[in-house]
Amino acid sequence: MQIARPEPGVAVVTLDAPATRNSLSRRTIALLDDTVRALSDDKGVAAIVLAATGPVFSAGHDLKELERHRADPDGGRAFYEETMQACAKLMQSIVGSPKPVIAAVQGVATAAGCQLVATCDLAVAANTATFATPGVNIGLFCSTPMVALARNVPRKRAMEMLLLGEMLSAEEAERYGLINRVVQPERVHDEALAIARIIAAKSPLTVAIGKEAFYRQIEQPLADAYAYAAAVMVENMMARDAAEGIGAFLEKRDPTWKGC
Repeated sequence: MQIARPEPGVAVVTLDAPATRNSLSRRTIALLDDTVRALSDDKGVAAIVLAATGPVFSAGHDLKELERHRADPDGGRAFYEETMQACAKLMQSIVGSPKPVIAAVQGVATAAGCQLVATCDLAVAANTATFATPGVNIGLFCSTPMVALARNVPRKRAMEMLLLGEMLSAEEAERYGLINRVVQPERVHDEALAIARIIAAKSPLTVAIGKEAFYRQIEQPLADAYAYAAAVMVENMMARDAAEGIGAFLEKRDPTWKGC
């Protein structure tokens, strides 16, 4: 795994194990989780880009690693439980991060790799990228990828992906709402950086407030969501950055953010 800071406020985390199709082994899951958490606490980072090397963004869980543990005394149950819990923790770390996470998908994203894309706040993909939750084809329903998928695409689209296990093109994934933008392969990195750059120019406090509020309200009934969002907006109005931003807009000048 590589970590770079190509410009102020932007961190790029790159999965760099093309020989294993950037599979989410237990070690990779732990490293990625630690990295996301560390960057989330880094005041010098405003947005995180998640990329990968090679023709595969991520093929999901390392099936060879999972199969090796069938020889464990318990048939692998403990290892499988720990792996799925660790993966769930990683996905929640991404959602819970105050920094927006942008997937830059250059190739194939399947199973938990597709889950990773769905979990990121935004996603840019090459027009040659493909997506699938194909577990049903090998007798292992993509139940944990389903959690992220069902929260990001319409229900019938999610069920179609889960039940058929077929590959989607980048254009189909964009229509489904799984990704935001489709670009030429050589533009993926630059497009993701451009989005990150725009976010990095905003008030970090405002972005953090908004991201947390988005994921909290979306799980609530309508009336509760409005009550919660109204309270969040009042607290946001009391922040220094809100006063600065509104003042700058009215005075026709650029704001100076302080993150408070």
